[in-house]
Amino acid sequence: MIDGLIAGRIYGEPEQRRGKGDSPFVLAKVRASTHEGETLFVNVIAFDDAPRATLSELREGDPVAITGSLIPKVWTDKQGNTKPALDLIAHRVLVVTSSGE
Repeated sequence: MIDGLIAGRIYGEPEQRRGKGDSPFVLAKVRASTHEGETLFVNVIAFDDAPRATLSELREGDPVAITGSLIPKVWTDKQGNTKPALDLIAHRVLVVTSSGE
């Protein structure tokens, strides 16, 4: 795995779920932009308490930066074009707020 930092906006609403042994985790998607201006969706999963709690409070469109273990992937769209994708196991979640809030 690759340690990385991604920044973007929450896409959709984060989901709280339970895994084996009733252990909680949170799933979220982040819409990030590449340096070429393309959009990349990052699938985020958080197991640890702090990142789970922070992701659970976020809503669609909220700006966020997340550090963790990145897993690069490729998917194929309906037209047969391959697209890059990333999965990220969140270690830290940083929320960007404006000074006016």
